[in-house]
Amino acid sequence: MDILKRKKSSNRKIPNKSRIPGFGGSPMNLFTKIANAILIILFISVAYSMIFPGGDKPEQISLSQLSNDISSGLVQKVEVKGDALTITYNSTSTATSTPLLIKESKKEEGVALTQSLANYKVSEEALSKVNIDIGSDTGFSYWFMNLAPFLIPILLIGIFIWMLTRQMKGAGVQAMSFGQSKARIILPTDKKQRVTFADVAGSKEAKEELAEVVDFLKNPKKFLDIGAKIPKGILLMGAPGTGKTLLARAVAGEAGVAFFSISGSEFVEMFVGIGASRVRDLFKMAKNAAPSIIFIDEIDAVGRVRGGGMGGGNDEREQTLNQILVEMDGFEQNEKVIVMAATNRPDVLDPALLRPGRFDRRVIIDLPDRNDREAILKVHSKEKPFAEDVNLRTIAERTPGFSGADLFSLMNEGAILAAREGRQKVSQFDLIRSIEKVMMGPERKSHLLSTKEKEITAYHEAGHALVSSLLPYADPVHKISIIARGRAGGYTLHLPFEDRRLQSKKEFLDDIAVSLGGYVTEKMVFHDLTTGPSNDLQVSTALARDMVTKYGMSEKMGPIAFEGEGGRTMFGRGVNDKEYSDKINAEIDAEVYDIMNGNMKRAEKIITDHKKALNAIAKRLIETETIEREEFEKLLVANGIVPKKKEDIEHQS
Repeated sequence: MDILKRKKSSNRKIPNKSRIPGFGGSPMNLFTKIANAILIILFISVAYSMIFPGGDKPEQISLSQLSNDISSGLVQKVEVKGDALTITYNSTSTATSTPLLIKESKKEEGVALTQSLANYKVSEEALSKVNIDIGSDTGFSYWFMNLAPFLIPILLIGIFIWMLTRQMKGAGVQAMSFGQSKARIILPTDKKQRVTFADVAGSKEAKEELAEVVDFLKNPKKFLDIGAKIPKGILLMGAPGTGKTLLARAVAGEAGVAFFSISGSEFVEMFVGIGASRVRDLFKMAKNAAPSIIFIDEIDAVGRVRGGGMGGGNDEREQTLNQILVEMDGFEQNEKVIVMAATNRPDVLDPALLRPGRFDRRVIIDLPDRNDREAILKVHSKEKPFAEDVNLRTIAERTPGFSGADLFSLMNEGAILAAREGRQKVSQFDLIRSIEKVMMGPERKSHLLSTKEKEITAYHEAGHALVSSLLPYADPVHKISIIARGRAGGYTLHLPFEDRRLQSKKEFLDDIAVSLGGYVTEKMVFHDLTTGPSNDLQVSTALARDMVTKYGMSEKMGPIAFEGEGGRTMFGRGVNDKEYSDKINAEIDAEVYDIMNGNMKRAEKIITDHKKALNAIAKRLIETETIEREEFEKLLVANGIVPKKKEDIEHQS
């Protein structure tokens, strides 16, 4: 049952030619290869046993027995190979109790078979009925058949040893390649991955700032002749999803230079010195490919303030940062290598990174305004077929606080919704639904509420909407729903008429009162409380505390910032260490309590004075489950409440 406020805020890898391929140096990889080698040996052994079956050998008979069988007409063929005889009997052979048709024998050495048989009184007539085949006992097949049982096992053992040796060599190569850079490279000749400023909507000031870098990379002589020095490092700062990486790629695409991209976390390994080695290798590659751009994404992973007491002064992260500082200081102006980095936490970076001569040019990339959002939506809609009712301006108006990544996800979700329902074009209704899906998640239609729970949820959301409509500085209501989305059992969508960069104390106080509207309604209507308002209480309490400790909006505490961004104290480096006394801490808690209690009373008065309107909104929600802005305003007018207009907000501000 959350109140929904405005949001606060494939790169294909090209192999590094300097990297030496290996088989992988991890023990698990080595064991896998050994297991594969054993399986191959077993397979070959099975195949060998099938080719050379080791079954029972043919029965050995004497030469006199052979003579008797020939005289009796039982023998069909005799094959002679040296002194060995292979006798094939007729299929009706019953000469012995053994049902074998093939038997073996030996003749006398140096004597022809016919002569030996004649000595045993075999008649020429009986001998003429037998096919005698004289074979050769020499040649490749003879030697192979005799030597194969010895050579094949030796060969298999040799292959096994060779594979093990190669594995160990691969492990050694991998160990030696730890210090090599893992940067992804986009070459200027790669047209498929090239990005230009035309592909980046919005961010006008940032693109103007970066145009100087493009001009320097294209024509450095113009700057060097006049004595100008282009910044060595450019730091892109902005909220997640605002397009920092895309802008860096666009600079390389506009200038037509090589683009080396790597994440800050890819420098750090468990082995000390590996990160620094990778930094050296990366800068060496960039210098060889100059003019070029090095882009380090999420540089705060290695660029945090040193000396925080973690790992002493020689831990791997600090050594990596030191190497980056040294490499940036070692640049010469004619090397034409620019270092760009991106972060959404510039406040945690080491001061040595931000001093002149390193990252001395800082480009701030803000969340897009309404016009920029419309331009971004047009970029992401190039390949999507739209229905006639699509109005991207309306979508831009309903998405304040959305980043470029959010807008991309919105357009993609709209296309998915249309395809899921079997339509060929994306409609305005698909895009409207995708806004809520990106904000909170998909609808949970299977999350069925009981009659009592549905009534409680309806009154809870009606309380939010009613308080928001009657407070002068609260954002107007655009939609109310008791259909579960994400983790919320219901939601009230508030959107401002205009984008705001600043928020006043009065707006914060009204926001807190609106957050408490559901809590107060449950307490007054049902004389009980549920777990529904839990998130509302967390959000409003955190906002009240920020007003006191960060923004100086407390008359009692005065203009003092007790905490910085992310809850860090202003007076110390620790996250949880507070540099103010317990007395001040108690006064802060008391001031937060006064803010919360005062705004709860404001919400109680509004709901008490307009109980009739509250009941009408709640009953309508129970019937339809969703109320859009137009219908909500009609309910307000029917109960004597004048809906907010854009002109009223502008007059108050």
